[in-house]
Amino acid sequence: MEDPSDPRVIGAGYQRHEPRAARLDRNWNELLQEIRVLQTGSQILAAFLIVLPFQARFDELDAVQTGWYLGLVALSLVIVGLLLTPVAVHRHLFRQRVKDEMVAVANRILRVVLALVGVLFSGVAIFIVDVVLNRPAAIVGGVAMGALMVVLLVVVPRRIGRGTLEDADARTRD
Repeated sequence: MEDPSDPRVIGAGYQRHEPRAARLDRNWNELLQEIRVLQTGSQILAAFLIVLPFQARFDELDAVQTGWYLGLVALSLVIVGLLLTPVAVHRHLFRQRVKDEMVAVANRILRVVLALVGVLFSGVAIFIVDVVLNRPAAIVGGVAMGALMVVLLVVVPRRIGRGTLEDADARTRD
């Protein structure tokens, strides 16, 4: 068991000694930065999906592919909508001294969005591989992408938070 007072443990002794309002402002700004990153990628992916029906090969999709495509479009639009929600909440609650609630809501929304982005990427992998190759390869590709998303979005962040600074340094040197 790691000693939390050991300065080599990630996060140990890391105190900002900042007023609560400053901490909430910083947390809100960090969440907004994350929203910007996610929103740009999500909007670009949604735009690509939305224009697919106007491509010549779209008529060649079978019923399963068409249904899968519509599900991906719906999911991408839900993600974009969810990413707009913290902005709408901020506009509605501006200057009402409830930033702690806004930060909590935005944090929950971003966690949901990250999970949905992982599902969306897996679904896009399935769709593309199904159209380009075949359905069995699509299933393998989708499972592989899903596993990669779990590793990148869940395992890596949790492992980083549990290690020591020396462990992190050693991992970056390897």
